[in-house]
Amino acid sequence: MLFLLPAYLSENTSINHFSPVLKDYIMQTDYFFVENEKTARKVVKFFAPEKKQADLKLFLLDKYTENADIKEAQELMLKGQDFGLLSEAGLPCIADPGNLIVKWCHEKNIRVIPVSGPSSIILALISSGFNGQEFTFHGYLPIDKGEKKKQIMNLESLVQKTGYSQIFMETPYRNNQLFEDLCKFLSPNTKLCIAANINDPEHEFIKTKSIKDWQKQKPELHKIPAVFVLGK
Repeated sequence: MLFLLPAYLSENTSINHFSPVLKDYIMQTDYFFVENEKTARKVVKFFAPEKKQADLKLFLLDKYTENADIKEAQELMLKGQDFGLLSEAGLPCIADPGNLIVKWCHEKNIRVIPVSGPSSIILALISSGFNGQEFTFHGYLPIDKGEKKKQIMNLESLVQKTGYSQIFMETPYRNNQLFEDLCKFLSPNTKLCIAANINDPEHEFIKTKSIKDWQKQKPELHKIPAVFVLGK
């Protein structure tokens, strides 16, 4: 079996927010696909502190991974070994690599078991006050300034024409720059939700305002995990 295991969005989140079955599945296997070994070990320790770290067998699975890179793990699964797929933050396979092994499991008739957990994208959307019936997630916006401007204005146009909420992210150390670009290129009355430090009991910040109001009160988002939503 392949367990799709969520991670916390904030290390300060109480473990009581998660289903007990998450710990059960982590205790059930020592084999995991992970995007980052250091983060994965911290997540395992958070949910199952009694599990021996020395017993963990971690296989790297990031956005560059191909099936040939995880052949050893796949052969183990074909022999009946259970694996967990650990996300960096939130749910695996959403703004997160991992679908490669999930797709392979379906092809090989290996059972896939999703475990409930937080998704920063969905939590930002439901907290925004925007359309939650129809929305699009765009991932990360282009780094190139010209392409970024074009994409920002296109997202605004989509909101105006369709009413669909438009969700996107940025690398945390570029959040402030993205915020400046949004204020520069979007119309004053366009609505923007910023959801930062989601699930952090002390530092969570979720606000929806018009661009003209954001310009009066600029948030500090440097190196803070954040999700941005445009909507009506």
